[in-house]
Amino acid sequence: MDFLELVKNRYSERYFDSRPIEKEKLDRILEAGRLAPTACNYQPQRFYVMKSEEGLKKADSVTRYRFGAPVIILVCYDANVVWCRQDSGFDSPYNSGDQDASIAATSMMFEAEEQGIHSLWIRGFDSGDVSEVLELPETFIPVMMLALGYPKDKSKPSDWHFKRMPLKDFVTEV
Repeated sequence: MDFLELVKNRYSERYFDSRPIEKEKLDRILEAGRLAPTACNYQPQRFYVMKSEEGLKKADSVTRYRFGAPVIILVCYDANVVWCRQDSGFDSPYNSGDQDASIAATSMMFEAEEQGIHSLWIRGFDSGDVSEVLELPETFIPVMMLALGYPKDKSKPSDWHFKRMPLKDFVTEV
């Protein structure tokens, strides 16, 4: 599929089927996150895949936004690995962790769409609760969760999906 068509067609899924995601497809999705660009190629992104009954119960205990997805990927960054600049002269200090993890998550989201898997970006959780429930290392900072799964038959984009401002509202030439 053409990339812009893929981006245009992808929407936030809220009606997941319980059907499991094939290992090969999940591996490709995770590989897209591994290959994502990061600041200075430090690669601080870390993924926790929750697909077992126990793992999904942990996800449900920290967020109410799973919507029945059979796979949740928690995307974190390792604060010991992330690129930082203490005195950039601009935004000091600077830590690229959130951006690096978000780029990885976005790459996985679009690879999922390419594989026919729908997704939902989740940020409705308390990072401290997630760290505690999943027993994350102290230096792992939760950024977001990506719910993944096949859509139910009644699945469709919300009306908001189609409300896009024109390009001219985003672009300023200087």
